[in-house]
Amino acid sequence: MPLSLNQGWLSPARHCESPHQDERPDAEVSLLVVHCISLPPGRFGGPYIDDLFLGRLAPAAHPYFEDIYQLRVSAHCLIRRDGELVQYVPFHRRAWHAGVSCFDGRDRCNDFSIGIELEGTDTGDYTNAQYQRLADVSRMLMCTYPAITPTRITGHSDIAPGRKTDPGPGFDWKRFRAML
Repeated sequence: MPLSLNQGWLSPARHCESPHQDERPDAEVSLLVVHCISLPPGRFGGPYIDDLFLGRLAPAAHPYFEDIYQLRVSAHCLIRRDGELVQYVPFHRRAWHAGVSCFDGRDRCNDFSIGIELEGTDTGDYTNAQYQRLADVSRMLMCTYPAITPTRITGHSDIAPGRKTDPGPGFDWKRFRAML
């Protein structure tokens, strides 16, 4: 089924609106940032990524969560290992995914970017279903936001070097760009 967009929300996707979002300082959307996440680290499936982005991660559920449960973070979307698409923030609003960041000489990438998380680790590989779904979403976003071009799709590691390493060496940029 092809993707469609209605008031910033993708369909088909599971919608879980995060409280960790706000208005963009202007309407510009000109960058797509690819991330990865797994909670607990290295484990896939389960409710914990949703819980983190929805502000309800229980610190007692896993020892790792004791250090992160209070974080106020989100992404626009998550692509699970099986290709399931989850959306937390409509694209016209600012998700809190990039942190301290800079792209092309401009700081505060959250202001002008869309953040997509892949369920994975920055040391592992990604699935065929994830590449296909990411390419589908990216093509739709490039049509909706023409300022996002293939050269304005980057990794979290590229906008926060020394602080972040995702999506990591297991992400095949050449393969992904060929799918665009």
